[in-house]
Amino acid sequence: MRTYEVWAPLATDRVEVEVDGCAHPLARCPDRPGWWTGGAPAGDYAFRLDGGPPLPDPRSPWQPHGPDGPSRPVDHAVFRWSRTGWRGRALPGAVLYELHIGTFTPRGTFDSAAEHLDHLVELGVDFVELMPVCPFPGRHGWGYDGVSPWAVHEPYGGPEGLKRFVDTAHRKGLGVVLDVVHNHLGPSGNHLPAYGPYFTDRHHTPWGAAVNLDAPGSDEVRRYLIGSALGWLRDYRIDGLRLDAVHALADDRAVHFLEELSHEVEKLAVATNRPLFLIAESDLNTPHTTAPRAAGGQGLTAQWSDDFHHALHCALTGESQGYYGDFARRPLAALSKTLTRGFFHDGTWSGFRGRGHGRPFPPDGGHRLLGYLQTHDQIGNRALGDRISTCLTAGRLACGAALVLTSPFTPMLFMGEEWGAATPWQYFTDHTDPQLAEAVRQGRRREFTDHGWAAESVPDPQEPATVLRSVLDWTEPRRAPHAELLSWHRTLIRLRRDRPELSDPDLGAVRVAYDEAARWLVVHRGPYRIAVNLGPAEAALPLDGTGRELVAAFGAAALDGTAVRLGADAVAVVAVAVVAVPGVAVPGVAV
Repeated sequence: MRTYEVWAPLATDRVEVEVDGCAHPLARCPDRPGWWTGGAPAGDYAFRLDGGPPLPDPRSPWQPHGPDGPSRPVDHAVFRWSRTGWRGRALPGAVLYELHIGTFTPRGTFDSAAEHLDHLVELGVDFVELMPVCPFPGRHGWGYDGVSPWAVHEPYGGPEGLKRFVDTAHRKGLGVVLDVVHNHLGPSGNHLPAYGPYFTDRHHTPWGAAVNLDAPGSDEVRRYLIGSALGWLRDYRIDGLRLDAVHALADDRAVHFLEELSHEVEKLAVATNRPLFLIAESDLNTPHTTAPRAAGGQGLTAQWSDDFHHALHCALTGESQGYYGDFARRPLAALSKTLTRGFFHDGTWSGFRGRGHGRPFPPDGGHRLLGYLQTHDQIGNRALGDRISTCLTAGRLACGAALVLTSPFTPMLFMGEEWGAATPWQYFTDHTDPQLAEAVRQGRRREFTDHGWAAESVPDPQEPATVLRSVLDWTEPRRAPHAELLSWHRTLIRLRRDRPELSDPDLGAVRVAYDEAARWLVVHRGPYRIAVNLGPAEAALPLDGTGRELVAAFGAAALDGTAVRLGADAVAVVAVAVVAVPGVAVPGVAV
């Protein structure tokens, strides 16, 4: 026998738990409004509300038969974790690597992904950031249409598969971050509205009614989401969570949901004696998200920085459509501003939004911003899912990598970026409901035909070939020019480790010299200069000091006194001689 319980305040008459086809009545909890509980045999189970159809448990830890099927208990104490010596690591100073389990390898499972973790160890990254792994319809999908926020997608390997992956990563010295979605659930397999007020019409989001964080019943909904988050960190030993689109978490309560969540995660970190952290995806451009709770902030550890991405993307590609327009007018100036001030929009006018946007970011907190050249969003939300490698030379890709991996931010790579993968990463789904599948297909085509694309050129999300095209080709890293790019990424990450000035998060200590017309940029990082020539011909870039060591270079590069000569699409990391100024103390130099 085991005890079953469920929060079902919308049930008016009775709630039953159905175990292996047999129904067992549950009783109302006298001291927990809306809760029902009772004993029944162990086994696959579902709940019936007022004689209705069997529904999966909202807190189901396992959906072996898919989102609509019965739930299955999980005894988390049974899994035998290795004695890895892993005690976790903090986020500052780390390098992240975002990957999608279903397309990281041809088999698309946790176990097959774990077989490639040595590649990430050799690359030098610190954390693997998994895209969402909660159950969703079919086998293939991005994971952002997931349901059952306490469970693990069965085709990936289910709960045991995720634990094996985390255990293997920790044995190899890699931390694991999990992307979780609290702002909506997928359109298929979401049975929460039958149980209680999990959603509210008080607010609306791009996905419809908002998750109920501040209306009647929201205490339980908040506990539901926080319980899910803590479960990943506690039961699966995940090291941190990436929170999807937190700007869509509509909450008018005095204590915002994110503040409450960060407080609970901090308590768990103390209880487990290991560092745990939260990373937000937010387009609000406010330091409030990562400011300490004691200072009135929400207390998250870091947030994604799309401003840096947009500026860098425009500088490298020249694209100017949509939200790139604000950055494309003077892309090197935009890039300089993000490197030295964090946000590009810090209260300035945003033409894309038609209003002012953002507020200044504190200069000492560069590590609280994630910097990246590519992400699943910035690739997969393009019409063809084309990576930036399809339109740039290897040299220009190397320039982008250098600016990311020597930045004052916490760098992140997207899977395959380290070798300039030629495979696209497209939008794919596997909806089992024919009407929903057709709606997604037509919606995707409408979105891009409105922007000038021919409907037939937009990949069909439901077509199996779409997901197959998106799987990494693991033979590429052994071939030119991929092998050279992979070596370059390894070099940059090693330099970031060995030379602390290249990971210094103090935005106020960064200086940038650039020439918009000549298309070159030099980033000053202590005694180092990251010199990038995006122009069409060789150029001499000023170092503001005498070059004493060409630390690393991709493309033609040579020191020339107080300048470095770079060929087109070339980049160099240069150490300059530190000149002592009378009366001014310089570290390591006697005055």
